Amino acid sequence: MDTGRTDSGPETQADTRTGESGDDESRTGAPGAPARRTAPAWLRRAARAWRHPRLRWPKRIALALVLALLLPALAAGIALRVNYAGDLAPGTQTRNRDALWMGHAWVDGRKKDADVHALAERLRTTGIRDLYVHAGPLEHDGTLPKSAYPKAGWLVAAVHRELPGVRVQAWLGDVLASEGPTGLRLERAATRAAVVRSTGQILDAGFDGAHFDLEPLHSDDSDYLSLLDDLRRVTRAHDAPLSVAAHQIDPFPAAHSIRGLSGHPKWWSQAYFGQVARRVDQIAVMTYDTAMPLESLYGGYVAQQTSLALEVTPESTDLLMGLPFYYEDDLSHHGAAETVPAAVRGTRLGLSRTDRTREHFGVALYVDFAAREKDWTAYEEGWVR
Repeated sequence: MDTGRTDSGPETQADTRTGESGDDESRTGAPGAPARRTAPAWLRRAARAWRHPRLRWPKRIALALVLALLLPALAAGIALRVNYAGDLAPGTQTRNRDALWMGHAWVDGRKKDADVHALAERLRTTGIRDLYVHAGPLEHDGTLPKSAYPKAGWLVAAVHRELPGVRVQAWLGDVLASEGPTGLRLERAATRAAVVRSTGQILDAGFDGAHFDLEPLHSDDSDYLSLLDDLRRVTRAHDAPLSVAAHQIDPFPAAHSIRGLSGHPKWWSQAYFGQVARRVDQIAVMTYDTAMPLESLYGGYVAQQTSLALEVTPESTDLLMGLPFYYEDDLSHHGAAETVPAAVRGTRLGLSRTDRTREHFGVALYVDFAAREKDWTAYEEGWVR
């Protein structure tokens, strides 16, 4: 995915005398002792009304409603905290299949050879194999102007020279018209065909693969599955990987049908996640912006997401869990809770419990231009070493 004050002043006569009801309970009972302060009259009247026999059943109903709302949330919080406890299995660290999301500056002319050299120095001792470089966005009709990535050839050549074996994938995306009047419409065959042609275009330009992030993408969208089938034929013809960024998985049954603060469903069903994973070479779960308020809850949530994703991702598909390499503090993302150490530990716990020997597994770091030194240190110490 925030003090109250105390007022003080001179006592009034009403502070030390019996209340309006004349109850002797407001007195101390000791001769000469100061009178005890009483609750305000409005509060005493409210208390008497609350104790009225006619309110017995309404009170019980109100209490039941409060408990019905609070207990599931409390139980979920306890479950996530428990999920964050436990031992990490040996070997649950990098398989040298990690990835890094990178900004548009790398292909529009702002970055130079010195920047690539510094990047190589940073990545050389890590487990990063794929760079998702923003080369879009796609136009709403699925096309991609070549002017969007004028320095792509230079970047790919420079990375291959400095970091042999590291792949540079074009990160393509757009806002979908799934919830509004404008955006890319996957239900249109012509639009999907244009996206396929754009993918062939960026592969011909020298990119090593294509990475897609289309949002908001609702669970069970069959048009997206159809698009992936068509894209896979193109990427295989170019001997290139097809990669996607994926929504999180239902943390409880049918969660994908709930519209959250953003107004759109946040999760995919586990079954739909598996359908997507079977159609691609690499799937990266966007395990951030969870609204979790505590580091332990966030880490437990990542552990759960890792297990859910492992259960339905084919052995041959690279499964990557997203790490939040940025800091924000808003309703959807609490920076003090969504930390790299918590995400790394949660990822390792999920891997330890579900499929600790999985080879096609890694983490994806979002995003290069917002990363802090402490984020890199936490990734390297917790996951790489």
